[in-house]
Amino acid sequence: MDITLLKVALPSIPVVNQLPGVRKTGGDPASLREERTATVTREHAAAYARACGFPVKDTAPLTFPHVLAFPLHVAVMTSPEFPFPAIGTLHLANVITQHRPVEVGETLRIEVHTSPVRSHPKGRVVDFLATVRSGDETVWESTSTYLRRGHGDESDERSPIEDLPVVPGRVSWRLAGDVGRRYAAVSGDRNPIHLYALTAKALGFPRQIAHGMWSLARCVATLENRLPDAVTVEAAFKKPILLPGTVAFGQNATEDGIGFALTSPSTGAPHLVGRTRAVS
Repeated sequence: MDITLLKVALPSIPVVNQLPGVRKTGGDPASLREERTATVTREHAAAYARACGFPVKDTAPLTFPHVLAFPLHVAVMTSPEFPFPAIGTLHLANVITQHRPVEVGETLRIEVHTSPVRSHPKGRVVDFLATVRSGDETVWESTSTYLRRGHGDESDERSPIEDLPVVPGRVSWRLAGDVGRRYAAVSGDRNPIHLYALTAKALGFPRQIAHGMWSLARCVATLENRLPDAVTVEAAFKKPILLPGTVAFGQNATEDGIGFALTSPSTGAPHLVGRTRAVS
C-alpha cells in the first residue's frame, strides 16, 4: 500500500487509531503549517493539462498549483494535532486566486496553514490556506474548505459560495470510469473513493466518484480562453459525480465574470456551482 494512503487510512481503523503517532489528540489546528519547494516541470504540467482538458502551454493550468500544495494538505491532515481523520472529511468548497500565470520551469515556495475549526449547519469546517510564491512574489493563493459531518446546527453560518445559483446545463460530458485513476496519477490524490468501484463501495459509495478538484479543473479548462491572467475562481462541491457517468456543463455571463455549474442531466441537481471574477 502507498505510504501516504496508509497514513491517511490508519486514523480511521479501530484500535490502530489509538496508537501513539496515529491517535488524534484533538484541539485547534490553527497552528498547523507545512512548507515545500517545487519546480513546475513540463512533463507534470502537460500530463495534468491532458487529464483535465487544458491545452498544453508554456504556462501551467490555472488549477495546477493545487496539486503542488496537495502533499502539504495531506501532511496536515495526517498530523495527530489535526482533529479529524482524513477519510470521511469532505472537500466542501474552494477559492483560487491566480495573480499571474505560473510558467513551466519556475521554482515555487508553497506554504499551507489551517484556520480554526468553525461550526457549519452540517458539522464543522476548517480552511486550508495555500500561498504559492516565486521569489518574493505571491503568484497564486487558494482556500480549500473541508467539512466533517456531525454536530452541526442550522443556525450556523454557511459560506456564500455554497449558495451560488445553479446554471442550467447546456453541454453533456460523458465521463469514463477511469477519470479518477487518471487524475490520481497526476495529482497524487489516491483516495480509494475515486479509484475503483470496490474501494469506493467499502467507503459507502455505489461506485467510484470523480475528484472535486478534477471537476473544477475541467470546468476551468472549458472557460480558460475567456479568463484574464489575474482571476479568482470560486466553487462549491455538491452531489458526488459517479463514474462512469454523464454530467451537464452550463455557463453564463455575470456582472464581473462567469457563472458555471455541473449538474445531473436527468434531474438538474448540482454537482458543482462556481463563478469567476477578475482581480483588479
